[in-house]
Amino acid sequence: MSESGRDARNPAELAGPPAAPGGQPPDLTDEALSGEVAELVGQLAEEPTPSRVRRLQAAAFRLARRGGRAGWSGVRSSGRVGWSGVRSGGRWLTSQTLALAPRLPIRDQQTLRAQFPGLDPEELADALIQGSARAAASVGAAVGAAMFLPLPAAPVEVAVETLGLVGIEVKLVAELHEVYGMRAPGPAPERALAYLAAWAHRRGVSVAPGGLVLAVGSPLRRRLERRLLVRAGRSAASLGPLLTGAAAGALLNRQETRRLGHDVRHDLRRRSAQGDRWPR
Repeated sequence: MSESGRDARNPAELAGPPAAPGGQPPDLTDEALSGEVAELVGQLAEEPTPSRVRRLQAAAFRLARRGGRAGWSGVRSSGRVGWSGVRSGGRWLTSQTLALAPRLPIRDQQTLRAQFPGLDPEELADALIQGSARAAASVGAAVGAAMFLPLPAAPVEVAVETLGLVGIEVKLVAELHEVYGMRAPGPAPERALAYLAAWAHRRGVSVAPGGLVLAVGSPLRRRLERRLLVRAGRSAASLGPLLTGAAAGALLNRQETRRLGHDVRHDLRRRSAQGDRWPR
């Protein structure tokens, strides 16, 4: 039987890490949970395994549940974005993604070359895109079976999947910039936001005069929120009975992550060929 099938029949595994003495799960802060999710996303993106998928689900599930129903009820299990809770759901996903991005473990060009010896930039970009697509598919296969769970859990599963997928894809975007020698300027936290903006625009980093503006109500933040809701809507559309949902989730995620990787890669390849570089 497939790993996704076993996960679907054991929903208790998704409730979180082992309980602390007294039967209660460890009481981590939101910041600590976000850091744990980022670390697990990084591990999963580099080597997708069933155990890592389960651990990521557990950590992201706890983070989503802590956000409360208002935080994740904007996307309905029907696959449609409902009016009720859309704004609060979008704001919650945006704030969590902004907290997640700077904590993602991004491999620099030297590390990537050491881990993938003998590959030229094009072959290395291929390897990163395919690896991220496999990781996204593994998350989709696990969460896509969520309709086996009681229906009220489905919106939480959508939030869990969206956070995991966006983390995988932002890490891919950042490492593609490293491959083509186009690392975003500035310290690591600023680069993380630049890569998140690149994910939202589906292209390489663009640095506007004055830097990135992600204040509440800013055009960039609104675009990020819209992209997150679209991504969550696709996750919701993949929910279905047991293995049907698992297969749909895996296929949709693999295709979307691969498409995103190729879009960003094409833009970076074009800029690299033109000799574009940012001031250091």
